[in-house]
Amino acid sequence: MRLNELSPANARKSRKRVGRGNGSGNGKTAGKGHNGQKSRAGATIPFAFEGGQMPLIRRVPKRGFSNFYFKKVYTVLNLNRLEAAFNDGDTVTPKVLLEKGIVKKLNDGIKILANGELTKKLKVVAHKVSKEAKNKIEAAGGEVEIIEIKTFADVAKNATK
Repeated sequence: MRLNELSPANARKSRKRVGRGNGSGNGKTAGKGHNGQKSRAGATIPFAFEGGQMPLIRRVPKRGFSNFYFKKVYTVLNLNRLEAAFNDGDTVTPKVLLEKGIVKKLNDGIKILANGELTKKLKVVAHKVSKEAKNKIEAAGGEVEIIEIKTFADVAKNATK
């Protein structure tokens, strides 16, 4: 086999040459129809544009409630990751998880889930722990400590005292 005998795995599809005379099948208007905004060069129209009419997305009333700005995003961690990364008797804290590179960032806290088995006795300190994960940790002889998350309500209560 020589270099001049090589060919691509899939034959290259030839480009459609538009606007090359009426005999080509795509001549004159080059498949863009007659005149109008979309037939011009460089024409890009916003997806919701309705020709100057008020777009539907702006006509429809905006109602309801969204909790998007206040939602909590937890970094999720399964028991099988703890089993692989820690020795018997270790303490698992968010700071240690960051230092070991098990989690990249804490977000609003760490949540431990029960996927996998745990055979080591670990002390787990996290913001949230699922019920099943807590049972598995305690069954292996470990303990669970929940880090209290301060909320606006807690702060307001303390301010009134």
